[in-house]
Amino acid sequence: MKFYKFISVMLHPIVIPTIGITLYFILIQNSFSKNQKFAVLGLIFVTTYIVPLLILILFRRFKLIKSFKAESIKERKVPVAMMIVLFYLLGNTLYGIANLRDLGMLFYATSLGLVFIYILFAFKIKTSIHLISIGITIGFFYVLSFMYQQNVTAVLICGLLLSGILASARLHLKAHTHKEVYLGFILGFLSPSIVFYFL
Repeated sequence: MKFYKFISVMLHPIVIPTIGITLYFILIQNSFSKNQKFAVLGLIFVTTYIVPLLILILFRRFKLIKSFKAESIKERKVPVAMMIVLFYLLGNTLYGIANLRDLGMLFYATSLGLVFIYILFAFKIKTSIHLISIGITIGFFYVLSFMYQQNVTAVLICGLLLSGILASARLHLKAHTHKEVYLGFILGFLSPSIVFYFL
């Protein structure tokens, strides 16, 4: 049980964007200086980790959620809606900067993935945010492999293996059903392709 909790924390949705951007800087050819990379990573970390964490703390303090897990659909609605707007604005900011368009596309995709989650709330489906997050990251590198004709097979294979482990962890912790886990990954994986097609 401790292992499954450890995996869920290490691959938490607010951690994955920073991991994804770090891999992007390491694996994808770019012209960023070291200082520029740290500046972008700092922005991403604050926006995708610190801000969501503060929102959860405030919601917990005002008893809008019972725990930081926000287990029920009712508890998830407002935080997810806020994240949709936050990630869209971040995507809009980055996409407007020539050499950051890739990252802008990533956060547009993240916003789209969260929109899918919000829509499924209406059908009483609590889609896994853990799996949609890692699915978006894998889908993002899949799209980049076509854009730049760059071999990222190792990243995709490792990502799929981690997705399987993460899905097992969420199921063992009884956080989601099989359908919610599969939906999360599939919608996450497809989101970057949808965004790339329309942009």
